[in-house]
This record gives sequence, C-alpha cells and structure tokens, in this order.
Amino acid sequence: MKEFVSAKATKLELLNLRSVPIRTFWITSIAFFICFFAWFGIVPFMPDVVKDLGLTPTQKWNSIILAVSGTVFARLLIGKLCDKYGPRLCYTYLLILGAIPVILLGFVQTPLQFLICRLFIGFIGASFVITQFHTSIMFAPNIVGTANATSAGWGNLGGGANRLGMPLIAAGVVSFGIADEVAWRYSMVIAGVICFSMGLIYYFFTKDTPEGNFNELKLAGKMPNLKKDEVSFLSTLKDYRVWILFLVYAACFGIELTVYGTMDDYLQNRFGLDRSTAGNLVLSFALMNIFARTLGGYFGDLFGKFRGLRGRVIFLALILATEGLMLSIFSVTTSLVFGMIFLIAFSLTVQMAEGATFSVVPFINKKAIGSISGIVGAGGNVGAFLAAMLLKSKSAVAESAAIAANSELGEQAVKAAQTTAAASAVSSGFFVIGGFIVSAAILSLAIRFATAEEKAVVEETKAELLLSGVDK
Repeated sequence: MKEFVSAKATKLELLNLRSVPIRTFWITSIAFFICFFAWFGIVPFMPDVVKDLGLTPTQKWNSIILAVSGTVFARLLIGKLCDKYGPRLCYTYLLILGAIPVILLGFVQTPLQFLICRLFIGFIGASFVITQFHTSIMFAPNIVGTANATSAGWGNLGGGANRLGMPLIAAGVVSFGIADEVAWRYSMVIAGVICFSMGLIYYFFTKDTPEGNFNELKLAGKMPNLKKDEVSFLSTLKDYRVWILFLVYAACFGIELTVYGTMDDYLQNRFGLDRSTAGNLVLSFALMNIFARTLGGYFGDLFGKFRGLRGRVIFLALILATEGLMLSIFSVTTSLVFGMIFLIAFSLTVQMAEGATFSVVPFINKKAIGSISGIVGAGGNVGAFLAAMLLKSKSAVAESAAIAANSELGEQAVKAAQTTAAASAVSSGFFVIGGFIVSAAILSLAIRFATAEEKAVVEETKAELLLSGVDK
C-alpha cells in the first residue's frame, strides 16, 4: 500500500462550503453542539423533575454522577472505534443510538428509570472525541490546533445554550395546550428527535477524510496512515505523554465543568448575589467558548510555527499555569469587582488551555489519533468527578460543623453560618484545585518529541501547503 499526501485544508475558510474539510467542520461542530445540548438538556427542568418523580437529593446527585460516568467509558471506547471504522459511521451511530435514551427520558415514571436514562444519555458526551478526531484528519498541521479548538468551543456552547433553548422549546410546547408540569417530557423527546435527524445528516453529508470514506479507501488500497491495526491500543496506553495530557485535560476541562457547576451557589454565598444574577454570570462565562478555545488553538499553532512541537507544549504549560493562578487568586478574593476580574481571567485561560491541549494531541501518534483523543477526553470527565468530590466533601464537613456550633442560636443563625461555611469550604477547595492545575502545568513540560517526529510534521506541512497551492 502506497502512502499519499491527504488533501487536508491549510486554512480555516469558514464560508468555503464546497471544501470537504470545511463542510465537515461545520457539520461536526453542529453535531457536537446538539449532543451537548441534549446531554445537559434536562438541567433547566430539574425542579420540575424532582417534583414530578419525587427525586431525593441523593438521587439527584447520583443522576449527575451517572451522566459523567457514562461519558468516561464512552469516550475511551469511541476513540478506538474511530481509528477502525472512521468518524462518519461512529458519529452516525452515536447520534442515532444516543437519541433513544434522550427520547425515553420523556417517558420515565420512576427515579430508577430516570437514573438509567441519565447514564446512557451520558454516552453522547463521547461526541467530543469524534469531533476532534474528524477535524484532526481534515486539517493540515499548520491549522489543526485552531480547527480543533474552534469546533470544540462552538460545540461546547450546547451545554450552555440549553439554559435558554430548552425553556424556549418548553414554552412552544405549552403554547399548543400542553400542561406546564409535563412540558419537560415533550422537550426531551424533541431534543432526541433532533439528535436522530443529525445522525442522518452526518451519514449523508460528510466523509471520513478529504479523499473519501475509510471503507472506500481500503478497497482502493489508499488508506491513510491512521489504521488502528498498525498501532495497538496497548502501545498507546504505554505512551507516558498520553497520560500527561490526560491529567492536563482533567486540569482544564474537568475543572471548568466543576467550577461552573458550583459557581451559581458560590457567587450567592460569597458575594450575596441573587440566583438570577449569578446564573446569568455563569452563562456568560460559558459563552466565552465562542472565541476563547479558538485562541488557545491559534496560539498553539503559532508557537508551533516558530518553535515546532516543543513550542506547542511550552504554550500549553504557560496558559495552564496561568489558569491555576487565576483560580487560586479568585478563591481568596472577597471583593465582587476583583472577583469578577479574576473569574473572567480564569474563564478565558481555562478554555484557552483546552484548545491548547488539542493542538498537541494530534501529534502524539498520528496512527492512533482516535484512541489518544478518547483517553485525553475521558481525563476531563475524571477531573470533573474528582474535583466535585473534593468540593462536596469539604462543604459537607464545614456545613455540619457550622450547624453543630450554632444549633442553639435559632434557625436564621444556623442558616447564615451554614452559608458562610459552605462559601469558605468551596473557596479553600478552589485554592487547592488551583495548586493542582499549576502542578499539571509543570508536569506538561515533560512531554517530549523525537527529532524524527518534528521533521515529519515539517515535511507534512510543506507537502500540504504545496498541494493546496500555498507557496510559503
């Protein structure tokens, strides 16, 4: 089998829809957006769900854990499947099969049924891995970091857009005479149908590579150098760089999930904001994904242009360390104004770090991009789980102590002490997490590339630029 230079895009020309890589970029970004929209679609309706199904606080918490846990295993598996069968079929099946538990969530009658659906809905969180894999093999080394970061950032918006979108869908349902109490059920069914429809679009309007689909290329003897059977999954697991990036992504995306998940209550308890204002602030930070991740990928590519693969690692370490410092400083801030400044800085740097991480991932091993993307992506969910456990345990201990110390002072005093203790516990937790992030940044500098790997990237970039007609 002869190797060939794939006609990857060397520019991110968003309006050039006749280009297979650009068309794929848009479709995979939209698919990712829809998956995240459906994954977190039930969140705005949780008060209604709790009332409708009689969920206990423990069951509510367990539903969150199950959704995240399902994603971890799905991301590990989907990466291997992408390497073998290609992103087009993997995304098609993920969207179509993932639509089933989303739709079924609208029909649950017991807490157990709700928990089971939440577990399987979490599988569509693996969409991130496919999106990163697909853009990685559609774009040349000089632009792949920017393409990966932009598709991921725009897709991630689905996790925030549902705060506005799902209530709007529910309002539309109610306008047809459906009772408010069950509007959440119809809304989830609609979200599932959208997922299913996107699966069909992905199948008919995308290709695995710029030259065609995996099965077609295999038959023609032109399969690109990324077949799973050329590199065993075990050898991928043995590469220390993969596990460093696993920790790095836990320290950025994982922490972002946890911080934003707890920030509503923290802003209320720490700075005395009302729930609506706190919620809108958190939503605005999530919307920074429109540009912040792209910046991380762009600067990763820029550092790579001047310093090679080592430059990408250096930028990743710098932005990750800055993220940790911003979170630690925010944690000890008591002024609302300064708190918002450092929270904005944290939001910007954490999302840039996510983009920078996946400007490095495609170069670890080009024959196992899917497997590596899956492992690193799973690191984000593991980081979110561990960080949430840390904050939950610290808060539980602090609140119990506050209740015990003020139990004789009346209900108001107990509530005030509990609020203060919770804020203090989360604050100290954020500070500790900030230290972990800085440690991960230092560790990331241990990622090294062989001279042969550096040369291969330079040669591939030159070949792609020549193929695209860009003579520079």
